[in-house]
Amino acid sequence: MKLPKAVRVRRRREFLAVQERGARLYAGDVLVLFKGAGADRARIGITVSSKVANAVERNRVKRWVREAFREIQAELPPVDLVVIARAGALGMGLAGARRALASSRDALAKGVAAKGRVP
Repeated sequence: MKLPKAVRVRRRREFLAVQERGARLYAGDVLVLFKGAGADRARIGITVSSKVANAVERNRVKRWVREAFREIQAELPPVDLVVIARAGALGMGLAGARRALASSRDALAKGVAAKGRVP
C-alpha cells in the first residue's frame, strides 16, 4: 500500500538535499539519513539499489520500511528521512526495519532535545 504523497520524499533534488546536508545513522542493514524539513510532518524516501536483490525482493524491503515508518511517523519531528538499504537488508525482515527506524527516532529525539532543532 502506498504512502500518501504528502509523507513521501519524491523528487530527485529532495533526495539529494537530504543526502548532501543530512545527518547519517547506520542502523543495521540500512543507512538512515535525516534532515529538518520545511513541512509540518515527517516524510520518507526509500532507496533500494538493484545491486541488493531482484525486483521482488527490493519491493519487499520497501514494504517493510514503509510499514515500520507508518508505525512511528506520529512520533517523529518534521524531518525528511531517506532510508538506503544495504546488501544485507533482505535478512532484516519487518522487525529489523522497525528496529532501524526506532533507533533513528531515538537519535532524532536526543538531537532535538540537546540542540533544540533537527539537524
